[in-house]
Amino acid sequence: MMSAEAAEAVLTPVLHDLQAVCDFAGVRPDFAEVPDVDLLVTGWGCPPITAEVLARLPRLKAIVHTAGSVKGFVTDACWERGIAVSSAAQANALPVAEYTVAMILLSGKRVLERARDYRETKRMSVYGVPASVGNFGATVGILSASMIGRRVIELLEPYDFHVLVHDPFVTEVDGAESVSLTELFERSDVVSVHTPLLPETTGLVSRELLGLLRDDAVLINTARGAVLDQDALVAEAGRIRAVLDVTDPEVLPADHPLWHHDNVLITPHLAGSQGNEWGRLGRHAVDEVRRRVAGMPFATPVPAERRERIA
Repeated sequence: MMSAEAAEAVLTPVLHDLQAVCDFAGVRPDFAEVPDVDLLVTGWGCPPITAEVLARLPRLKAIVHTAGSVKGFVTDACWERGIAVSSAAQANALPVAEYTVAMILLSGKRVLERARDYRETKRMSVYGVPASVGNFGATVGILSASMIGRRVIELLEPYDFHVLVHDPFVTEVDGAESVSLTELFERSDVVSVHTPLLPETTGLVSRELLGLLRDDAVLINTARGAVLDQDALVAEAGRIRAVLDVTDPEVLPADHPLWHHDNVLITPHLAGSQGNEWGRLGRHAVDEVRRRVAGMPFATPVPAERRERIA
């Protein structure tokens, strides 16, 4: 149950394996003619599974989602019926974490800015580089010990960083020093945002917090655009740098000032799974279906109480 585009990207590489472990009823974009099935494999484009839909699917007992968040289509009616839900959020967390670590390292070396200057001047300097350039001993702040935030912390372990983390629901995270929200912004050379978008996190990265960042610090946002006060970032972008893989809205209007700041890199929401990385999500779905057929619990279940916090 997903769009044709999602099915082509995620299911095509694993379709033979999926057909081998279950009686595969095909791909559909909506519930108009869906047969009564035991399990749904869902993806981007899946419409809400409402009580009306469930009334036509009395056998449905499980949902395997090939992406991250399920809150857009797994309704309260599904949870009330006790349907087991699995998400590929963990599988999708890896490319986001890889992107984040890459941007931390590149921003520490000022790679994009220095490549631009090199192209313009055709001159290089090794010993004239400021001591602020480089990644040795830098402090990286992780906002939220989410699934992705924790994966970033794990991937940073081999490097010479001091890692801070702030999460109001977590006091200890392996590989990072837990600090307050203000201390995270005061002490970090790089702050990477990984908090889910909730009413209480909308606009969380505020003008006040951005003002605490030291000059030339870097803000990376791969979470949701609305977590960041973008107007405040416009005011600070001459003093700090930013890497934004998400914005609010997506896409920003053509005349938005963030497009024109040399200190701001905007990428087209590419941190999550793309290209050959779709295969990881498809493989995860097949593995979860196989477990269900074998009478085993899902490897990556979505507990009802955490459904709002899985990005």
